[in-house]
Amino acid sequence: MKLYWGPHTCAIGIHILLEELGRPYETEKLDVAGGATHAPAFLAINPKGKVPTLVRDDGSVLTEFGAIATWLARTSPEAGLIPEDADAEGRMVEMLGYVEGTIHGQGFGRIFAPGKFEPQDVVHQATGLGSGSVRRQGREMVEQGFAILDPQLAGHDFAVGDTLTIADFALFYVERWAPQQDIALPANLQRHFDRMLARPAVQTVRAAWGEA
Repeated sequence: MKLYWGPHTCAIGIHILLEELGRPYETEKLDVAGGATHAPAFLAINPKGKVPTLVRDDGSVLTEFGAIATWLARTSPEAGLIPEDADAEGRMVEMLGYVEGTIHGQGFGRIFAPGKFEPQDVVHQATGLGSGSVRRQGREMVEQGFAILDPQLAGHDFAVGDTLTIADFALFYVERWAPQQDIALPANLQRHFDRMLARPAVQTVRAAWGEA
């Protein structure tokens, strides 16, 4: 398998997952900020132009964080990263969806790429709603999202209980972005983040990404 990734992206969660599973894989670093994901060579692999992108052993390509994480977990059942209990699995999918869609897509999306959310019409421009306002809105959404999730981790070691699941790798990557944006993590999320940082797979990947 081959994982395409770029610095400061959510692909770190998939990279850590691969390391946790201990399956053979290789990686290719892309200059996402420099536009490498929109170069013709990469678009031929993933027309969506984003990472993480996983090329599987049969040459087929899988995209989207949740889809990649689910496939990796399903094809490595011995790791137990998807709960067998239906309710626990539902909570895991719920966590994945909220982290990816709201905290990442809506919140951090506004912080990292305000131009994609900034109104372009003359009326809004005249009222002064610019990138700063969009980023502030994104920050509020992230902080609100963290506040909603924090009680769910009370008394638990991991994202959806006391067992590691693929939801932990998603939660970790948004927790990782928080201090980079001077956003304080609530107590339970901070505890989860610290627990994840102590995992050997996380330390290995962070070293490969130049973070440790």
